[in-house]
Amino acid sequence: MDLTVVAYAIYLAISLGLTIWVARTLSRNGRVFLADVLHGNEKLADAVNHLLVVGFYLVNLGFIALYLQDDTTVGNARGVFEVLSRNLGVVLLVLGAMHLGNVYVLNRFRRRGLMDREQVPPVLPQGHAGEQGPWAAPAAGH
Repeated sequence: MDLTVVAYAIYLAISLGLTIWVARTLSRNGRVFLADVLHGNEKLADAVNHLLVVGFYLVNLGFIALYLQDDTTVGNARGVFEVLSRNLGVVLLVLGAMHLGNVYVLNRFRRRGLMDREQVPPVLPQGHAGEQGPWAAPAAGH
């Protein structure tokens, strides 16, 4: 069997395994974060989480498939490791960049939600001072 095909098979197996592991980790731990961002709406958090995971899979699997093409011919075991390290390194960098991008965007949503919560008073106002307040103009004749 050609060593280039062996390198491709190993690359696909490791890349797919890493993508599945990262997606499951992000899904499991990101759900809590999304629930906070979405003000405790668990159903919406689950739906958004699922959509993010599907998008994550599509982008990463598409990238893995496109990056599979390599013009180098692998002639020995050293070449297999070199091709694998280069290809897997790029896949890991893309996975990390996508993760950081998702966290950044979700953190922006979370901050906006926290700011919205802070603008709402914790209790309803008890009324207003009207003309009886200390800043009111003195009544005529006083």
